[in-house]
Amino acid sequence: MTEQLFASARSMLRPTQLIILVLSGLLVFYHVTMLYDLGTGRGLSSDPAYNAIQGGLRLGIIASLTGVVLGKRIALWTMWLGIGGLIATHYWAHFGGVPVDFTIGRHPLSYLKGLIIPTIITAAFLRGNRPG
Repeated sequence: MTEQLFASARSMLRPTQLIILVLSGLLVFYHVTMLYDLGTGRGLSSDPAYNAIQGGLRLGIIASLTGVVLGKRIALWTMWLGIGGLIATHYWAHFGGVPVDFTIGRHPLSYLKGLIIPTIITAAFLRGNRPG
């Protein structure tokens, strides 16, 4: 019975869909844990405005990744807006004097690591949805 279940799941999911599902799930889990930290008062900053912006962006990223998993092309745009906004807030903290610990000793280009997984998701999405 279990083998049939896995066989049917493999036949329904193409490799690109599996990549999207796994990486999106990873990012959703990460952003949910960050939202949990914000909700329990363990935010990145003592600045409530910064934490609120971070929370809103993370909610948007979670919603857009859900749309990407469901195959909605517009969700790619919203994912990139959310990721771009999140990276922009990291630069704001780095150069703008926001009281956070994660900027200590970090090179400004290190925040661009946040583009790696969304780029893979986008490539898999576009490859999986091309005609032919």
